[in-house]
Amino acid sequence: MAEKQGLSFNKRRVKGSDKVGEPKDLKLKSRKLNPVNTTCYVQILGTGMDTQDTSPSVLLFFDNQRFIFNAGEGLQRFCTEHKIKLSKIDHIFLTRVSSETAGGLPGLLLTLAGMGQDGMSVNIWGPSDLNYLLDAMKSFIPNAAMVHTHCFGESIDGENSMLFGPQVNESIDPIVLIDDEVVRISSISLRPINNMELADAICHSNASAKESSVKPGDIAVIYACELPEIKGKFDPAKAAALGLRPGPKYRELQLGNSVLSDHLDIMENIKSVSCIVHMGPASVTKRAEYQKWMKKFGSTQHIMAGHEMKNMEVPILKSSARITSRLKYLCPQLFPALGLRSVNQTNGLCLTSDGSCEDSSSIHCESIPAENLLKFHLRPYSQMGLDRSAIPSPLNTMEVVNELISEIPEIVDASTEISQFWEGNHLICLDDSVDLIEELLINKKSSVLRSNASGQVAAACMSDLSCPDPRQNNIKNHSDIPTCLRNISRDDMEIIFLGTGSSQPSKYRNVSSVFVNLFSRGNLLLDCGEGTLGQLKRRFGVSGADDAVKNLKFIWISHIHADHHAGLVRILALRFQLLKGVPHEPLLVIGPRQLQKFLNAYSRLEYLDMQFLDCRHTSEETINSFLHGQSLGESFYSEHTNKKDDISANQHFDQCNIIQNALDIPGSDVVDTSTVLPVLMKLKAVLSEAGLEVLYSVPVVHCPQAFGLVLKACGRKDGVGKFIPGWKLVYSGDTRPCQALIDASCDATVLIHEATFEDSLQDEAIVRNHSTTTEAIGVGTMAGAYRIILTHFSQRYPKIPVLDVAHTHNTCIAFDLMSINLADLPMLPKVLPYLKVMFRDQMGLEESEEILDGVL
Repeated sequence: MAEKQGLSFNKRRVKGSDKVGEPKDLKLKSRKLNPVNTTCYVQILGTGMDTQDTSPSVLLFFDNQRFIFNAGEGLQRFCTEHKIKLSKIDHIFLTRVSSETAGGLPGLLLTLAGMGQDGMSVNIWGPSDLNYLLDAMKSFIPNAAMVHTHCFGESIDGENSMLFGPQVNESIDPIVLIDDEVVRISSISLRPINNMELADAICHSNASAKESSVKPGDIAVIYACELPEIKGKFDPAKAAALGLRPGPKYRELQLGNSVLSDHLDIMENIKSVSCIVHMGPASVTKRAEYQKWMKKFGSTQHIMAGHEMKNMEVPILKSSARITSRLKYLCPQLFPALGLRSVNQTNGLCLTSDGSCEDSSSIHCESIPAENLLKFHLRPYSQMGLDRSAIPSPLNTMEVVNELISEIPEIVDASTEISQFWEGNHLICLDDSVDLIEELLINKKSSVLRSNASGQVAAACMSDLSCPDPRQNNIKNHSDIPTCLRNISRDDMEIIFLGTGSSQPSKYRNVSSVFVNLFSRGNLLLDCGEGTLGQLKRRFGVSGADDAVKNLKFIWISHIHADHHAGLVRILALRFQLLKGVPHEPLLVIGPRQLQKFLNAYSRLEYLDMQFLDCRHTSEETINSFLHGQSLGESFYSEHTNKKDDISANQHFDQCNIIQNALDIPGSDVVDTSTVLPVLMKLKAVLSEAGLEVLYSVPVVHCPQAFGLVLKACGRKDGVGKFIPGWKLVYSGDTRPCQALIDASCDATVLIHEATFEDSLQDEAIVRNHSTTTEAIGVGTMAGAYRIILTHFSQRYPKIPVLDVAHTHNTCIAFDLMSINLADLPMLPKVLPYLKVMFRDQMGLEESEEILDGVL
């Protein structure tokens, strides 16, 4: 532990040296297998079915062995929701190495590594380009021993990235990957070539010739899973039906040996296929050629799992959807209706080779659309076939609301009163029973959080920071609406929380991501944890989320921990696809320098179409020097308009000299200003387009290269021409309370601050370099922030964090998919008491007992 201006923090963690001892050698699981008595089924894990953002997964289940095919974003959260134990997974197979099929892999590996005392690992199988993904992940997954990979198939041909191997219409012998007592799994690798989509991209895209070539991530894999034959009871009638005459061949069959029929013309040297799960998109599987191929399998059960449109209105994360529906009933102003999912369906139509539809029942092969948790039993034989018993029932919003009203009758009045004070900009008190609950929440002393000891610890932690104590009377009146909010329009700025949990996703909270909606001026993303794209699609709908991604101005990443950036490549890859053929600029990504290593390595798999800027080069000193140098240069040029061509090289680089000292960081390599300046110029242009005056990153106390963010909007004029300053948004990232962030947050309109732990866990907060709720509020109060929004809660608080309500006069807590319009900031703290009433049964044992006493 260390002391810095009176602040306790973990110095080793800040320097990145808190990992002690030898790297763990995570062993693979070994289990006894029984091919005779085992249960076996295939099950659809419906990640992405409702949001179309990632590939669904498929589980191949045996009693003592588990296989998963594809690990897209959200798989870990999905398994938590549906009680699928990740610790039981033995092998993961990728049908393609891309952000769509493997986006959930980094978080999954980190979670497995943290299980138990020694951690766990898993086998990962994929084509040869799997190595590119592993090389990229090494930049933020510290223990490479947790990754046991097996690559197969043809490799890549050097510079051109063209693949040697079979075309889609060529046959090849399967590669046997696993052959044990219960299953044989083989692979067949395919590469796209001369298909219509690739030809269309080459002919019509404005991208370079290099972008039109096949990337390593384009390799696709078919997996064939064969179960061993199990000897059954000899049936003479079936033998006769297959053309066998009684005699020695009957004896051979009884011994389990194969024989030839006496009528060879009725025998075929093929194996029957019980079930095929089709993972390809509808643009492929609905083509006439594909349908004809499917029909060759005869009576095989075909399950179409490639984003079938009928699943889009059924939420996969039902627990989260229930909470959101309840919150929407209580406060629709902060939890608006989710995006509509209207899509064009082709129904039973087949697509011809030119992409058009034709109604041809003779071509169409009978199949069923995949549904979440749909099963197909393979063993025992008596149960073979489809099983829909595990498919979740659709979420009925009205039933959810009625259940809420039954549990908490006061919620009806609470919802009405929120609407009234929202409309009238004043608070109407709750009825007596709710008043009693709130009084108990504030005044009862039994909770650890509200003990004197807790308050003393928090005060001691903050006391030596150079700012007034939050409990003193000299703090300004937070009820005063700041000038920047006067006559503010609702299309100025909106903050949407896409993820408010920490470490790993849970049933109710996704990991960190904040979407800043600037409406006609574009959008911003602050951190981009796994599942960010899925959350965007839940909030805006499929097409609306695509528009949000296309209109991104920049993405800012606070630090290299996976819960803050593991969803980034999915966003970048989708944006490239959406803007293919449309003139556009690469997206600006601002983050710690380690992130650039990951993105550069990953770009060998998929086109990310981005330009990187190190957070260190967006410090307040650097940005001010850059803007000052710009103003000097512009002034110089304007005064010498007729002499531009005569300016010497030395004069031309005066601006570089002004900025060089700000860019040079002690202990780091000398920065090449000729490389950084063009990116800073782009940042300035992007900020101007977004109506922002300045952006700068603030070093915070968490891990190496961890930052907070300050955004200031440009000022405006009111109806009479009076200048009104722009708003100021500060985002803490992950941090202990620190002086740099307090200074940066001075007079902020909104401070979004992490509050990972409750006050009674301050020691753990110090060890992990996070903040407690009271510490986070203290930072904002000392900085004079108008509104403080707490986020990044430990997953031990699944629905609502433990919070001391005695100091929340200017504070609110964030929930996933919560939307806060700038114009609604004055009302924000008034909502918190109602939220605590709604979650009164989930606020810890002591608080729950107090609430029950109050109700009785």
